[in-house]
Amino acid sequence: MIAKTPENGAETSAYNAFQNQTHSRVLEGQPYPLGATWDGSGVNFAIFSAHATKVELCLFDAEGKEEIERIELPEFTNETWHGYLPDARPGTLYGYRVQGPYEPRKGHRFNHHKMLIDPYAKQIVGELQWNDALFGYIIGHPDADLSFDERDSAPFMPRCRVIDPAFTWGNTPKPNVPWARTVFYETHVRGFTQQHPGVPEAVRGTFAAFHESDVVDYIKSLGVTSVELMPVHYFLDDHHLLEKGLRNYWGYNTLAFFAPHARYMAGASIGEFKVMVSRMHKAGLEVILDVVYNHTAEGNERGPTLSLKGIDNANYYRLMPDDARYYINDTGTGNTLNMSHPCVLQMVTDSLRYWSNEMGVDGFRFDLATILGREPYGFDEGGGFLDACRQDPTLNHVKLIAEPWDCGPGGYQVGNFPPGWMEWNDKFRDISRAFWKGDADRLGDFAKIFLASGDEFNRRGREPASSVNFITAHDGFTLHDLVSYNDKHNQANGEDNRDGHSDNRSWNCGVEGGTDDPEIIDLRYRQMRNLLATLFLAQGTPMLLAGDEFARSQRGSNNAYCQDSEISWLNWDISQKSAELQDFTRYLIHLRQRYPLLRRNRFFTGVYNEHLDIKDVSWMQPNGQEMAHEQWSDGSNRCMGILLDGRAQPTGIRKAGGENSLLIIVNAHFDVVDFVLPEVPLGQHWTLQLDTHQPELEGGEQRFMFGDSYPVTGRSTLLFELSINKKRLVRHGDNTSRK
Repeated sequence: MIAKTPENGAETSAYNAFQNQTHSRVLEGQPYPLGATWDGSGVNFAIFSAHATKVELCLFDAEGKEEIERIELPEFTNETWHGYLPDARPGTLYGYRVQGPYEPRKGHRFNHHKMLIDPYAKQIVGELQWNDALFGYIIGHPDADLSFDERDSAPFMPRCRVIDPAFTWGNTPKPNVPWARTVFYETHVRGFTQQHPGVPEAVRGTFAAFHESDVVDYIKSLGVTSVELMPVHYFLDDHHLLEKGLRNYWGYNTLAFFAPHARYMAGASIGEFKVMVSRMHKAGLEVILDVVYNHTAEGNERGPTLSLKGIDNANYYRLMPDDARYYINDTGTGNTLNMSHPCVLQMVTDSLRYWSNEMGVDGFRFDLATILGREPYGFDEGGGFLDACRQDPTLNHVKLIAEPWDCGPGGYQVGNFPPGWMEWNDKFRDISRAFWKGDADRLGDFAKIFLASGDEFNRRGREPASSVNFITAHDGFTLHDLVSYNDKHNQANGEDNRDGHSDNRSWNCGVEGGTDDPEIIDLRYRQMRNLLATLFLAQGTPMLLAGDEFARSQRGSNNAYCQDSEISWLNWDISQKSAELQDFTRYLIHLRQRYPLLRRNRFFTGVYNEHLDIKDVSWMQPNGQEMAHEQWSDGSNRCMGILLDGRAQPTGIRKAGGENSLLIIVNAHFDVVDFVLPEVPLGQHWTLQLDTHQPELEGGEQRFMFGDSYPVTGRSTLLFELSINKKRLVRHGDNTSRK
């Protein structure tokens, strides 16, 4: 039932010697740190449980099949059980059995017949085998979860493994990419490398695949700065998925918050993950983890007893105040971690610090982050977890990104996280999609999200980077499918296409799915370029979904959470048009890094500079004049210019490279719009840098004078750079100084 522990040199030899000994001479040890900690001589074991009456440490042979000893932890200090084994070594396989009251109506679900995973385990070996013995109650019993099951779950459980944390990082520092320069690249460890031609087959789909130069060099070549990996904490495959021959591919079903997922490891040592991070850092790339601290894989009262539920259910989970038998389900997955309890808060922050300090990670994206800021009375931006992160000397220096919603009451909290946090901005996604789809009455909303949704984020000194902008993410259509399908096609999930969102704000450009029509294909690629241009020219922090740069498709699936298959894996055999889109994406990211005006650290507000007679942002209509109220209120208006002027600094501080003036024109109308290029004080002419209708355009070759009319093709985006008349600027500066 348990996967064999791979060989690991001296560590395995030491453990083989250790397993032949008995350990009645267990010492009292220390209550801190929690988990299994090797100090060079032995291993200290410590586990929190306020309501347990007895905690037993179970040791296993090297293959994890046979329990060789059961040791009662001798000490209970400040609600922590602990003991020290002086001869234990890295490689030791273990689990816990915890005794206490089985009183579900009071929130207690102790059952010593169930083997439990250490919440602080640094490595898990083997995979869970679904069996009725995993449940604390008798499946099918008339009293349901109020019954008590006496079967041993150990044969079906994975094992915890004591690790040696030693690793030589070298002299490469963390990249510490400034927020204003950050470009996220969301990807999946397995899906990104499973079909990569530059990765040896033996390590495809693992952390070791990211050791390969072909992988790292490709990511670096795009110009992105921060690789955001979907969940890598140890997670479970749902039973109902396995029965259908599917898996939990995305991984939002965590069981152990300190352990890397065993399936993503090619070898036996967690050093494989650290090598991956080191390779990324040497390339100047950050590693961001998508983490799930809002719930666990144990589900509700009908779920299995695998770890926290059997250690101290009443403290680890939020339970219904009028009947502790039942779980508060703000996550939609059965249970909710009780972040109001100090030891649960400690577990989560300890996990974050571990991944940052010991595993080298640069930041975290928090799934359903509203739950982390929710107290019993509701969401509070001054809640315990958010305050803990803000004052923590480690966590207040890493990137913290919130998915600012959950399905609980008051769960939508976009813009309400405290300073220091970035937030996924779903309004950017929805409005960008609707605008380019051609929906009416979207111009005003588009203007807001294009400037980083200042109405949501411009408070308490927060910066535009606080808005994490995205068109697509793991959840939903890919960019290609967004312009190729009107409807979701999730039949492969085995749920009769009932799963996944139906409101995708997508448009198939005339044909559902694949087509050989060259006009439709050209339109789809232009729409993809428009959406990518919106993403990278807008204020805020862009996030690119891996594969969107070369038009990856999921065959119309917008909910591929269980598709560990070619539906989700990136196909690296791409067409010529997809390769051109890849080059176009690189160029967009290059433009973003080239012009500080596209990634400013202060919000555009329309502030007026009376000396230069300019605003920091002006909204232009096609006749070259500023937008008036009637243009904003005209629901059929789908074209405008966005004039950004870096010379109108609101603080008066002049910054090198920050004084460009740019004109961005967006036309979501189906037809050509003749756009008069506006005159700008102290300017000389406009230079075209980007036209999504001409993706092969080399920026800087075409110049246009003020008043020239440019035919803006239907459904296209343009970027012009203003050339400054330096002689007039000097004269103006002299006059200003004399004033």
